[in-house]
Amino acid sequence: MPNAILTPHVNISTPINRENARKVGVNYALLFFGCLLFHVVGTWSIPLIDRDEPRFAEASREMIERGDYIVPHFNNQLRLDKPPLAYWAQVASYRIFGENDFAARFPSAVAAALVALSILAWGSRLGGERVGWWAAIIFTLSLQTFMHAKAAVADMWLVLFVTTAHWAGYEIIQRAAWNWKWWFLFYFSLALGFLTKGPIAWAPLLTLAAMRFFVRDVELAKRFKFLRGIVLMLAIVALWGVPALIQTHGEFFRIGIGRHVVGRSLGAMESHGANSLGFYLLLLPFYFVTVFVSFFPWSIKLPSLTRKLWRSCDMIDTYVLTGTAIIFVIFSLIKTKLPHYTLPAFPLLSLLLARHMIDHAQFLKRCAVVAAAIYLVVAFFAAPTAARFFPAAQLYLQSRDYLRPKMEFGAVDFQEPSLVWYFRSRIKGWMTPLNSASAAQFMEKDGARFVILPTTVVTKVFPNLPATWKSFSTRGFNIAKGKDVDLTLVLKPD
Repeated sequence: MPNAILTPHVNISTPINRENARKVGVNYALLFFGCLLFHVVGTWSIPLIDRDEPRFAEASREMIERGDYIVPHFNNQLRLDKPPLAYWAQVASYRIFGENDFAARFPSAVAAALVALSILAWGSRLGGERVGWWAAIIFTLSLQTFMHAKAAVADMWLVLFVTTAHWAGYEIIQRAAWNWKWWFLFYFSLALGFLTKGPIAWAPLLTLAAMRFFVRDVELAKRFKFLRGIVLMLAIVALWGVPALIQTHGEFFRIGIGRHVVGRSLGAMESHGANSLGFYLLLLPFYFVTVFVSFFPWSIKLPSLTRKLWRSCDMIDTYVLTGTAIIFVIFSLIKTKLPHYTLPAFPLLSLLLARHMIDHAQFLKRCAVVAAAIYLVVAFFAAPTAARFFPAAQLYLQSRDYLRPKMEFGAVDFQEPSLVWYFRSRIKGWMTPLNSASAAQFMEKDGARFVILPTTVVTKVFPNLPATWKSFSTRGFNIAKGKDVDLTLVLKPD
């Protein structure tokens, strides 16, 4: 292809006979189901982690209860933080597995396995099958992937669609003529990415804009047909967005975009980041430091990879490196910071490492074996051990035989989303936020009910518990606030 911009290392036009096609299909199936099994291990043994996992899980359950798949709710209140695609995936999982921790996390494992497939396919076109396989393995066995492929959140779906958009963008650039399949995949991925987590999914557009500085091709814009593509992308988003805006009278845009996109950029949400200028400047290199933990164990080779790319960098490296850098720069400039925000760049980092480390087979194999062994030990043994430190789940297990569908419940001090997720699996009411003064009044009302409060204030709020009432106590750790908790559930039966 003399007019191609990014020349792959393998001949992508080689015809595939039936035997090769069968072999490729078997390899892809092995990778998908192998990754899926690896990621789901242990997801049933550790309770959902406050605050994000229970919020997603419960919002998906309330979608089913309401029959409203447009506007998410949590604890009977609008939840406009995220678009609905991750909720839809959890709803589908609930239909198959029921409403439980495993089902809430299963879609993330599926998304992570699909990311691995995309990396294998793209990497094989960049440098052959070995590059594709190692890139998929590197991504799958990265620490942050291990954690978020088991989490009931939207991040892994975002990674999938950002990866397929970058891949489609590469395929369009390296071709001399317009190809409608890659063009459609590019804008379709951008649309689904937006429906997963908002405008950050459009980062591949910035990658293409940046590539104009490296690629001298006047036909490039024509092959992307940006105007038509943007219209297609927005039309797909509008299928959900317009009904959502109408239903919420514009609140979805104001909160979803205004608070959770602009707000995260200009201020630290839930204390994740810096609000002062000095602290903000100090945290600018945050992701360039935390990547050595998030991308472990492969991050060991990032310094040598950087030196190698500094000395010699072809156009494929430039494209992949540009996509990586844009994601890191965007989140470095945003004030709200969490280590996993740069996860969409990990497939690109995996491709870079695989391309340039393919000759270091012993290192790659050792890292893969050790990382997989450690992760499996954590999933099989450490997770069940840690389960007893989750107070909401423990209180639910102790009291579930006494719970009735028509009960009401409240909480004092500890009002984390995990309470809603676990207790609403047995009751239909909503969690009522209370304080010590209002807890006693809440329990004096007619009807069966219960309240969860710090153990230290139980005797002050209820100096004389009726003999028919039940109480259950546990100690644990509030991960959201980073502190130990000692809780008691006081229950008034029918």
